[in-house]
Amino acid sequence: MPRDLPLPTEGELRILRVLWKRGPSTVRQVLDALPGEETGYTTVLKLLQIMHTKGLVIRDERERTHVYAATVPPETTQRQLVADFTEKAFGGSALGLVMHALSPEVASREELEEIRRMVARLPRPEDE
Repeated sequence: MPRDLPLPTEGELRILRVLWKRGPSTVRQVLDALPGEETGYTTVLKLLQIMHTKGLVIRDERERTHVYAATVPPETTQRQLVADFTEKAFGGSALGLVMHALSPEVASREELEEIRRMVARLPRPEDE
C-alpha cells in the first residue's frame, strides 16, 4: 500500500462504495446513490470533508460543485480492513480467520464448493 490510511468508519465505507461504483461524484450524486438511507445532504457533505482530511478521498475544486473521488481502489481498503479484523479477532492468525470463514455456519455449500475449486487452482509450493 502506498501509504497507511486510517480505516474508514461504517458511514465512510458506505460512501466509498458509492465512489468506487460511480467514480468521481458530487455530494448530491453520492447522496442519491446511497441505498435506502435516511441521510441528509449536510451529513454526506460533512463525512466527505472528514474523509478528505483523512486522505480517503480527493476533492476537485475547479468547479463550483466539488467532485470527490476515492484515493485508493476497493481492494486496498478491503485488504486493510481484513488485516485489522484478523489482528483484532484472531490474534493475527490468517488460519484462524479462514477456518472460521469456512465453517458451515458462515459459508453456504455453494460457497464452500467454489472455495474448493479456487484452492485447487492455486499454485503448489513444489511448482514454484
